[in-house]
Amino acid sequence: MLEKKIGEIKNELKAACESELPVFVKTYEGDGRSGVQALVAKARKGIDAYEKEKQRTECMKKYEKEYASYGAICGIDEVGRGPLAGPVVAGAVILPKDCHILYLNDSKQLSEKKREELYDVIMREAVAVGIGYASHERIDEINILQATYEAMRQAIGNLSVQPDLLLNDAVTIPQVQIRQVPIIKGDASSVSIAAASIVAKVTRDRLMVEYDKIYPEYYFADNKGYGAAVHIEALKKYGATPIHRKSFIKKFVEE
Repeated sequence: MLEKKIGEIKNELKAACESELPVFVKTYEGDGRSGVQALVAKARKGIDAYEKEKQRTECMKKYEKEYASYGAICGIDEVGRGPLAGPVVAGAVILPKDCHILYLNDSKQLSEKKREELYDVIMREAVAVGIGYASHERIDEINILQATYEAMRQAIGNLSVQPDLLLNDAVTIPQVQIRQVPIIKGDASSVSIAAASIVAKVTRDRLMVEYDKIYPEYYFADNKGYGAAVHIEALKKYGATPIHRKSFIKKFVEE
């Protein structure tokens, strides 16, 4: 029987998911070719990284385990408090009790590609997902903090399942009767809050990409409405768009 070419084995490794790596190692660890042994070593590193990620994710279930007696546990987070344009967006996510999604983390710690991948997994596997928005007009009207609370309440209200407990990233949301547990840096400490962070971030980023098509001078697809140099330069040159937060841009645009 002819040996497989190293290129073919390399493609096998590339196509293998993390759970298939042990089989890959067992299949090829006896192949004496240096190129194959390099691929086996790479697969072993992948196995180690996979095990570490499972352990890290398990640690991020600390609060979900602590409050396991509650039925539906919902993570809440927001994205977009700091930008000069666009809405603030809140996410509310109820994950299944036996959730096995890996790589959940503070959305800011993940690459755009990883966030998009996880967004699809969360939307497919979550028990319920709710999204809330507070527009730039609403932010100007009632201030960013109150608008953030409003978006969070809306996200909770848009869930298809009523939560029994809310795990919030740092805040306690007014006018909510459900028990709340505010957690400092919750998006890096709780899988539920991390999932909400990712849903909110991807939702808002996609919206700002659409706004970029309408207002290309401001490069919203890249800066997502934050105060990047090119954004501020465009503000000074062209003035405000209809989606700018007037209360945020006073020092850049004359009344």
